[in-house]
Amino acid sequence: MDRTEWYLEYEIQINRPGLLGDISSLLGMLSINIITINGVENARRGMLLLSKHDENIMRLKSILQTMDTIKLFKLRKPKLKDKMAVRHGKYIHTDNDDRKTIRFVRDELGLLVDFMAELYKQDGHKLIGIRGMPRVGKTESIVAASVCASKRWLFVSSTMIKQTVRNQLIEGEYNQDNIYIIDGVLSKRMANEKHWQLIREIMQLPSVKVVEHPDVFVQSTEYSMDDFDYIIELRTDVDEEITYEPVEQDRFSSNNGFSMFDF
Repeated sequence: MDRTEWYLEYEIQINRPGLLGDISSLLGMLSINIITINGVENARRGMLLLSKHDENIMRLKSILQTMDTIKLFKLRKPKLKDKMAVRHGKYIHTDNDDRKTIRFVRDELGLLVDFMAELYKQDGHKLIGIRGMPRVGKTESIVAASVCASKRWLFVSSTMIKQTVRNQLIEGEYNQDNIYIIDGVLSKRMANEKHWQLIREIMQLPSVKVVEHPDVFVQSTEYSMDDFDYIIELRTDVDEEITYEPVEQDRFSSNNGFSMFDF
């Protein structure tokens, strides 16, 4: 029988010596292996577990609920955010009103890159939007995650090096393993119909597409925010407001040193 992954998270109520050893011994008696363990926020501890028998997990849950030294919070099949919490010791924070909107600050770039890399590794179509002010690290994070996921990235529109707007792809660039990167502001302001036709073709591919400034992107297309699987917000600090007027001014300022590169 194949072993199944589980995620266990509990909060320490009485931090006495030997507590972790007791829990580890309990897991051993139930033939449950610990893959990874780490402390997470607010005195909580998270574990990725491996078990052959689901009934042993149910026994574990019953026993943990009777312990007064800990408070059980989660015992479930692991979600991506559970794995990130164990790896990095920090939670991924979602918007209270929109659960597909995920928030990061610049100090969490390592967590962001790891999270995006895991999304890139998943098969099939995925549309990801990323919001943030200029020079906060959006494009760099997208590219770094591509490297981590061993994926090739292609700029459909970008200001990474020069203001680049693609009207066509060459043979070999239509590939479901590629990561297609689109700058919503640049596409809106500088693109022609050939560019939009290319974007429509790319959207049909079973691959990952990442759109910077998705709110501006949907203003010029038939797509809506509901089409996005994830919206990532990256800020310098938690109180920073994301606005688009300074973004557009920054993109097309005559003093920014960029020139148009269209092919």
